[in-house]
Amino acid sequence: MRKKTRSTQPPRPRRKPASLALHVYEKIRSDILTCALKPGQQVTQVQLVDKFQVGVTPVREALQRLAQEGLVQSIPRFGYIVSAITLADVCALYEFRKIIESAAVRLAAERASDGQLAQIAQAVNFTYTFGDRQSYTDFLAHNAEFHCAIARASGNPRLGALVYALNNELIRVFHLGLDVRDSAREMRDEHIALVNALKARDADRAERILQKQNAKSEERVKEALLRNGNLSASNIAREILANRPRILPNASARRRKETRAH
Repeated sequence: MRKKTRSTQPPRPRRKPASLALHVYEKIRSDILTCALKPGQQVTQVQLVDKFQVGVTPVREALQRLAQEGLVQSIPRFGYIVSAITLADVCALYEFRKIIESAAVRLAAERASDGQLAQIAQAVNFTYTFGDRQSYTDFLAHNAEFHCAIARASGNPRLGALVYALNNELIRVFHLGLDVRDSAREMRDEHIALVNALKARDADRAERILQKQNAKSEERVKEALLRNGNLSASNIAREILANRPRILPNASARRRKETRAH
């Protein structure tokens, strides 16, 4: 009789419940921010339990945390939906971006040290591959750092903090815009032109380049929203009503109705 050989591989450590919930939360959040889970898409606990091969508790905790952050919404008898991105949201975000980043580039052109501008120039050569979501993620990380570096060079730490927070809020919006068309070369050229204006200490030109770049980015995102009617709040509401299980009146309620009819 053959003896069973023991595996030399150490047993894989089981995740603790808290770390398991965090793992599920991070995965779902990443899918939402990269638009792998699209705005308005239904998300149920059953789907996520099956996808991540975990119990209901970590999935429920992850969804509750995402709901607190405003990334999903709980709909009774329907599950959750990924929060919508509306045209009003986009207009407000880009208007705010125009105000604070215009101020940042003007101040950076006036106040940044030569060393800071040299570092920004060294980091400008980044791009993405159209249609590759991981490439989008990497590009947007570089893009956020690029704009934050300019804001830090303004010499105003509060302005730097605002630009950082805004770029985090815009990640999901940016992912939508990148999928509209291949603008990789155009965006890279805009970044290089912005750096050249900063190095020339030309605040007016730097602001014009930034505002033009901002307007084109907003245009791409709005086009993405218009292409995908399911991203609007009204269409999401219609989908919920269409897919929500119909609740039939119970027997006693039916009897009361029949008695009144007689």
